[in-house]
Amino acid sequence: MHAARSSTRASIFLLCALLALVSSGLVLDRSARAQATGSWGEWGPFEGVAGDYRTTMTFPSGPMISADVTSNSRGGEVGVISGQSTWLSEGTPIGAKYGTSQNQPYLNLRPKADRADSPSYTHYAFDLPVPPGGWAFALGDIDADQVRVIAKGPDGTTLTAAELGFQGAFNYCGDLSPGGPSCPGEDTDQPTWDAGAQTLVGNDAAADTDGASGWFEPTVPVKSLTFVFTRRAGFPLFQTWFASLGCDITGTVTDSGAPSAGTTVNLIDSSGSVAESATTGADGSYSFPDYMIGGGYTVEVIAPDGKIADGDKRQPVDLSTCPAASVDFQLRDIVPTSVSGNVSTAEGQNLGGVPVTVALDGGTTRTTVTDSGGDYLFDGVPAGDHVITIDEPAGYDYAGADQRDITVAPAQTTPITGQDFVLTAQARLLGLAISCDEPLPSVTVTLTRPGGATESTVTGADGGYAFAGLPAGLYTVEVDVPEGHSAKIPTTKTVRVVDTDVSGIHFYYSEPAAVTGTVTGPDGAPMGGVAMTVTPEGGSPEQATTEVDGTYRVGNLTSGSHTVAISAPGGYEVDGEDEKTVANSNTCGDAVADFALFESAEPDGPGDPATDPGDPSGGPNAVAGEEEPSAVADGDDLPRTGLSVRLALMSALFLLAAGAVAIAAARAEASDLML
Repeated sequence: MHAARSSTRASIFLLCALLALVSSGLVLDRSARAQATGSWGEWGPFEGVAGDYRTTMTFPSGPMISADVTSNSRGGEVGVISGQSTWLSEGTPIGAKYGTSQNQPYLNLRPKADRADSPSYTHYAFDLPVPPGGWAFALGDIDADQVRVIAKGPDGTTLTAAELGFQGAFNYCGDLSPGGPSCPGEDTDQPTWDAGAQTLVGNDAAADTDGASGWFEPTVPVKSLTFVFTRRAGFPLFQTWFASLGCDITGTVTDSGAPSAGTTVNLIDSSGSVAESATTGADGSYSFPDYMIGGGYTVEVIAPDGKIADGDKRQPVDLSTCPAASVDFQLRDIVPTSVSGNVSTAEGQNLGGVPVTVALDGGTTRTTVTDSGGDYLFDGVPAGDHVITIDEPAGYDYAGADQRDITVAPAQTTPITGQDFVLTAQARLLGLAISCDEPLPSVTVTLTRPGGATESTVTGADGGYAFAGLPAGLYTVEVDVPEGHSAKIPTTKTVRVVDTDVSGIHFYYSEPAAVTGTVTGPDGAPMGGVAMTVTPEGGSPEQATTEVDGTYRVGNLTSGSHTVAISAPGGYEVDGEDEKTVANSNTCGDAVADFALFESAEPDGPGDPATDPGDPSGGPNAVAGEEEPSAVADGDDLPRTGLSVRLALMSALFLLAAGAVAIAAARAEASDLML
């Protein structure tokens, strides 16, 4: 009986292990990251409506650089997808370096309209420049469509094809993708990279397949990314993944050779801001785990009261390789006489990293830098008359004294404190880039100073830009015109700066308009596959066909009056006029012409959409040559969905294992009772 009980309990243990294993396939907690570990981008809520979607993307590796994402994609199966049914396995080139993306989200988007003249524009405006060497992005499902990649650096310069760092094309489907293909079938279809046009182009036949992808590792810092996605054929949809490589930043702090516990250490990012703070442990060690490889970081030690860094208080971190070299600091007791002070602005902002120099009475000099709190300290200052100065930071003027004269008496031990410097920031020039009453990110703005020197930046997610530290003078501000936009006002302005901020230097853009509308049939149901003809003012007729949702669109039109004509399919008649004239007064608004059809009293002709062999669904709402979205959404082998039969199978296994555990437990309890 004992043996039976043990066997039963062993079975329960094994079943519990199975249950845990199955559960791990459904919910994967992120494990502690080792050095040089790849992680996948994290997405915020996907919000908005068709033509105006917004979300965020954040690299999980420090300093957790984020991008505000905007897109004018059309609707229909767009959004942040779970990654449970579509992923990049370890067998793909990017997965081999960054790890599998299974169960890691990605973004699905579409063109603005399913026409070659209506691409979508998706902008990523990063809050900090993304350093080269530690991150990548992949574009998937590029088969019957194409996507142009536009990237800009912190200075507004557009990256070249070489700087975009195209790594190659691949396909994440098929048995040739080890590590678990996310879709069955062949994996031979791969897009082509046109370096001249900086465009990833799908297969020559524009055949709608699965898994065709390409990936990039930029070789220079990136401040903004724009993807211009254009339909060529089929059901156009593209996927976007981001990944980063993280490495630990570590070191120790000692005090006269012994571990210094409880000492504050700061990690400073490329912008000069404190990205993270840590406190040393009992052994004097500290760690900043999982920071993006390639980033420009500095570690700073904050010496406790009565202590001073024996050497540099700030040291750069070399994250070009991983593991990174240890960044160590040594502390010691302050030796009299000490001299200290602070550097800040008149508004109370402490300025870190400012060089401070003391010119000693004997003709020698010593230099240190302010810490993140704006503080500095010299110790062991000999007796005599000395002068303290700072290197005035660019963009600031002195609001008080530009030097401090101090006297140290012989044998003095009392510290000299309060040797402060106060600065005032020079004027700023601020403005916005606005397109159709919406902020326009990724616009390059160039400032020309009175002496002819230039500097550039890019507008952020809010469309804003700023140039700081401007002395009085006459400046020129110039903006570029992003692809897909037109300037509504001159792109150059002359601005006079006196001694205060100059704001409101805005630039306005328009976007190509379109003629659009919806065709409905009996009972208001949308009608797909209906032929439309749009004749722009002063232009040639253009053909369009309504989509499965009854909509049509002809884009890239100037403002004016346009004629729209509908060709009723066999068996239907137009309810009202079959030709309309519509106008758009500006290029920020589409002209709309809707039509309604009703069934004709005459017998159906050969062109009846209900019997037309070109209609794959056999119904009036389908578009010839395209799949119904509902059919697309149901197939696990199609990457444009976020659901999977695999998920259902795993759920079934979970329930089966749970049931087995419950039965075994009941039997064990019954066995115990029999004893």
